[in-house]
Amino acid sequence: MATSANQPTGTIHKAIIFEDVAIGFEGLTVLDGVSFELKRGETKALLGVAGSGKSTILKLCLGLIKPDRGSIYVLGHDVTTMSEEELFNLRNMIGIVFQESALFDSLIVRDNVAFRLMEEKLPEHEIDERVREALRFVELEQTMNMFPAELSGGMRRRVGIARAIITRPEILLYDSPTGGLDPITSTTIIELIMKQRDVYKTSALLVSHRLQDGFMLATHRYDPDRKHMIPIDGSALREVLTTFLILKDGKVMFDGTGSELVEVKDPYIREYIS
Repeated sequence: MATSANQPTGTIHKAIIFEDVAIGFEGLTVLDGVSFELKRGETKALLGVAGSGKSTILKLCLGLIKPDRGSIYVLGHDVTTMSEEELFNLRNMIGIVFQESALFDSLIVRDNVAFRLMEEKLPEHEIDERVREALRFVELEQTMNMFPAELSGGMRRRVGIARAIITRPEILLYDSPTGGLDPITSTTIIELIMKQRDVYKTSALLVSHRLQDGFMLATHRYDPDRKHMIPIDGSALREVLTTFLILKDGKVMFDGTGSELVEVKDPYIREYIS
């Protein structure tokens, strides 16, 4: 896929760029002049009250909807000007994790995870190898022949992550991956997101209603030797590629690091993070 000839200088070095993006539905403004960048290898937590436009940003990244104003660059391509065929090819480089996992109840875990590979008609032995690799990443290799109904909510969410990463995407979009889960299971999901960030350096947008999800990502790193996350000491915090984007009434209220966030004096931000 060729990059756009009129793309701004430097877009190829960013995973996602929003420039003055606005969109509304039925006379209601959802996003109003939103601008931000997602660096390669960075995870950005999108936070805000319900209806602030977080999930709309994910749909815009995929080209599922078009903005009323502004430009959106994904992996160097202006998705606002792309044809449906071009968008289809771009979406193959993006993995999506839904809040409710969105698994096919009639398919076993192996076929759920392999769905996109089967569509591409890859050889069965290669599909099996990559499914096992993806399930091993989320520590669910033993569920290959189980149906979604046999899994807990947290396990289904982890299978959803395996399905999203099996195509080895350059960008991952997480839509409230910890929503409705208990604290222990939520921590397991965030640790997997952290593992993807630190092991594979995948760029990601994380929509969440839980501020603690973002702070856990910003203050911990995945240790491949210990095979779990560990706290980061203060001197190394700036090296963690996790930032925050807080939305209010369709506008960006904050875009920066966790260290910067705790120092903000704005009353709305102070109330939100408290």
